[in-house]
Amino acid sequence: MVWEKRLNTQPIILVIEDDPLLQSMVHDALSEGGFQAEVVASGEDAIKVLDINKHRALVTDINLKAQLTGWEVARRARELSPEIPVIYMTGAAANEWPSLGVPNSVLLNKPFAAAQLVTAVAQMLNTVDQSPPP
Repeated sequence: MVWEKRLNTQPIILVIEDDPLLQSMVHDALSEGGFQAEVVASGEDAIKVLDINKHRALVTDINLKAQLTGWEVARRARELSPEIPVIYMTGAAANEWPSLGVPNSVLLNKPFAAAQLVTAVAQMLNTVDQSPPP
């Protein structure tokens, strides 16, 4: 019972990453940092499951193997919830962040340490109103 209550209070972070090894690393880092990660492999899958009442932040790779990019998914998320924290992860697209990234987002260059991800998510969540929905 105590474990179930703990899971229900953990912020749920939507993660979009197409590399299975990075999916696992990000999931584990967020779990160890006190978050619950919902991981999907494409922008299309993210759009299908994105729920602004459930997901407290978005962590996305930029260059995804499917059609939608992380830039596009983040813009869609911000259309639904203008304050949702967005953390981008990239190994090759950092130079596009100023022009394609959503305002008030964070970019992590790959490779990054798990602690950097957890810190970025926590700091972004602290900048938005954390009151629970009615």
